[in-house]
Amino acid sequence: MTRLPQRPAGGPRRGKRPHPATRRRPLDGARLTAYDVLDGVTSRDAYANLLLPQLLRERGLDTRDAAFATQLAYGTLRAAGTLDAVLSGLVDRPLGELDPRVLDLLRLGAYQLIDLRVPSHAAVDTTVDLARAIVGTGASGLVNAVLRKVAAGGDRMQWLHALGGDREQQLALATDHPAWIVDAWRDALGGEEELEPALMADDAAPEVHLVARRVARAELVEESGGSPGPYSPFAVRLPGGDPGRLASVRSGRAAVQDEGSQLAGLLLTRAPLEGPDAAWLDMCAGPGGKAGLLAAVRPEGVRLTAADRAPHRADLVRQALRDEADVEVLAADGREAPWQAGSFDRVLLDAPCTGLGALRRRPEVRWRRTPEDVAPLVELQVELLASALASVRVGGVVAYVTCSPHTEETVGVVEVAAARDDVEVLPVAPLFPEVPGIARGDYGQLWPHRHGTDAMFMALLRRIR
Repeated sequence: MTRLPQRPAGGPRRGKRPHPATRRRPLDGARLTAYDVLDGVTSRDAYANLLLPQLLRERGLDTRDAAFATQLAYGTLRAAGTLDAVLSGLVDRPLGELDPRVLDLLRLGAYQLIDLRVPSHAAVDTTVDLARAIVGTGASGLVNAVLRKVAAGGDRMQWLHALGGDREQQLALATDHPAWIVDAWRDALGGEEELEPALMADDAAPEVHLVARRVARAELVEESGGSPGPYSPFAVRLPGGDPGRLASVRSGRAAVQDEGSQLAGLLLTRAPLEGPDAAWLDMCAGPGGKAGLLAAVRPEGVRLTAADRAPHRADLVRQALRDEADVEVLAADGREAPWQAGSFDRVLLDAPCTGLGALRRRPEVRWRRTPEDVAPLVELQVELLASALASVRVGGVVAYVTCSPHTEETVGVVEVAAARDDVEVLPVAPLFPEVPGIARGDYGQLWPHRHGTDAMFMALLRRIR
């Protein structure tokens, strides 16, 4: 098991200040790394999918410990609400009054006991060691007492039974989703039949998906040891591992991209179009995944413009498109377009959204988002879609996609635009005959339990005058 090095004798190290836990006896490297991810999410609103790879590279954990740290960090973040329901009955004060570091440590230990069934002596003792080193001796006593109560309560099924509640509450706890997200998925699925399997699939660790941009997919399959994705002709699926170590990924010829996101980008290219097809726009392009795919698959002679309101995200797009010719990248708000109306033949609007469709890959988002986040995003989405339609020529097409199945920010937004007399809706499913169960009326909806992808929503609109 990987251990973090002790501070060398002879005084403090020069340069970067060591992590407080390294000033005491060596601690378990995988658990400390997982804790640091939780702490980053809690204290700095960090994104786990960005922070964890950085920490793994810096600390050089071996393959086994890196996998364990990943399982611990992502699993604890996914299960945070359920873990808090357990912990709230075992602590003599509201959880919000605890030192946030202590709460993260309790969650980390409880996840090992309840979901991973790590032996109590290992889960409790290592977490107590972390608490003593990071917070102090007093905190370690509290962590020890609470986690021993957690261990005595058994596994997840036993704790769910002890917590009680109605079916709705039990489903939310069992699948690690807030109740309002359960309601949103039920509405999008049209009932109860697929709800539980959809939520369970959304609570499972996802595969790694790659996109072959400037490399043959067969070559990427051989290089990565993965398998071809079932739907996108550019997708490769891996059961795990670090894709950043692949030469094709390091060179930019391939990239990490969910297969559902690939299909959302390809929707724009598959839409039937009459007349010129020479200018494409990705209106909300950051960080550049879909723009990178569009640049790679566009016919010769097509100019691609990629825009993002945030300058730092526009910089990420430039980096993603650094080897592409005939591409323009702008730091621009799509609602205040610097381009002339009707300038483009095809427009992709990957609109900012709640992200409820990518909870597998961004586990902390399910506990960050609230129902109050939806309305302001819907307002923004409606404005952006109106601008996208103004940006496309008569006869041109707009692909509206979101990484969310929430009805208000998907069907609801598109229906506002579809009510106009100069817009028609084009059915999505006929453009993807290889993808079963994609139709959501005239729109498209991918699901983790049906397709093994993020829950991407897709709609296609044509300006008719």
